[in-house]
Amino acid sequence: MAELPAREALIARAKALELDTPYVPPPGNVLEHHTSGYAKTMCSAVFITGLDPETAAESVGYFTGPYEQRRKVGKPVIDRDRKEVRITIPNGPTLTARHFGSQGCVTLPPNQDDVSFTPVAVKSALPPAAGLAWPMGDVLSTDPISGVDMLKVAQAIDAAFAAPDAYTTAFVVTHKGRLIGERYMSGITATTPLESWSMGKSVVGTLMGVLIRQGAYQLDQAAPIPEWQARGDGRQSIRISDILRMSSGLRIKAPDDPDFDPSGSYPDHTYLYTGRINSFNYAATRPQQWPSNMVGRYRNTDPVLASYLVRLAVEKRGEDYLSFPQRHLFDKIGIRTMTMETDPFGNFLTQGYEFMSARDWARLGNLYLQDGVWNGERILPEGFVNFVRTPAAAWVADKRPIYGGFFWLNGTGALPVPTSAYYMLGAGGQYVVIIPSHDLVVVRMGFDKGAPKSSPGPALSVLMQAVQASR
Repeated sequence: MAELPAREALIARAKALELDTPYVPPPGNVLEHHTSGYAKTMCSAVFITGLDPETAAESVGYFTGPYEQRRKVGKPVIDRDRKEVRITIPNGPTLTARHFGSQGCVTLPPNQDDVSFTPVAVKSALPPAAGLAWPMGDVLSTDPISGVDMLKVAQAIDAAFAAPDAYTTAFVVTHKGRLIGERYMSGITATTPLESWSMGKSVVGTLMGVLIRQGAYQLDQAAPIPEWQARGDGRQSIRISDILRMSSGLRIKAPDDPDFDPSGSYPDHTYLYTGRINSFNYAATRPQQWPSNMVGRYRNTDPVLASYLVRLAVEKRGEDYLSFPQRHLFDKIGIRTMTMETDPFGNFLTQGYEFMSARDWARLGNLYLQDGVWNGERILPEGFVNFVRTPAAAWVADKRPIYGGFFWLNGTGALPVPTSAYYMLGAGGQYVVIIPSHDLVVVRMGFDKGAPKSSPGPALSVLMQAVQASR
């Protein structure tokens, strides 16, 4: 496995390119932000995934509601009549997260008992999956599977579930688009919507690809963010491609920054989930720390701004924004279980607040394996799949060929599969690994509690023995 550059080298290179702009930390009380995340993820776990509240409190949602912070506040109150979760901070406020149907769960802003948008019921136009063949439905072929060692596939699935403390909830394998193996944790099914976290960034990128295919945008055009349009605003140089490559250069703090200080101010990266604000406006009003396309940093400003661009394009042509993903993407490829959650202003927070079944994640992975074409229809523009799987220039400049366009790359061989593989990745061990050389898509999902042992590496090693390279 290739070595990545030292932390000090990353910091020094970035410092040399830094612009003279101020950093303003997120406002508000840190424990309140943690509790906002805790209430929201508890609400989603109970009312979307269907988990037992005690299991949810111990096992999921650590990214925005860390386990150690949960001990400082009251026990979540589950109100099934109102479909909400309430958590009280000692000598402080009560945080309420409520389920708003198709828009999932939202933690309400201070002194508000409702959201600032009208929820929309989003329904799939597809017929029931039980009556259709995979991949548009859930009826699996019984024909013999050729060219695959199915004993090795079974061993790979065993490896995925070998460590009970990894808390693997689902493992799905497809070969040449055909589902050839799967297993689920007790209580989880093929249609259970599971927390997915930052795999949603790849969903946002896919929606941008759909809009580019439809002519709404071009990859290398300047991003038309309204807040950047004043004369002389340097952010006008930021292209859509820079945003998709996590290379906009916007100034925030994020846990993946090489110089991140966990004892410092609450990170904007997480505040974009828990702040109970208009997330699009917050991201759009951050100054630039570096010129665009110069420094690659994994920061939520970029996927949030891509989501903003999706909303701008959809509403500009008079369409409903909240149902756009289902109508223009999910219905096209057989996805029925996705819930994309929003902030209190109805802006998708799909940089990490989305819930979808493992089978549906496999469908999305296969859209990429098939170069953006599904059932003969081109969903993504020609060249887009190659764009997302090509190392971003700003990351290459840092000698880190590990990020493309809202997809991680196996450029240093971090996973035991060819370096041409690329993948969606979410907190707590959520993976969709696309291996073009072997025509494989592999989905691994799990509870956050098992994150230290969540790598799909052992299972992938066995799968490499089950399937021969085909291209």
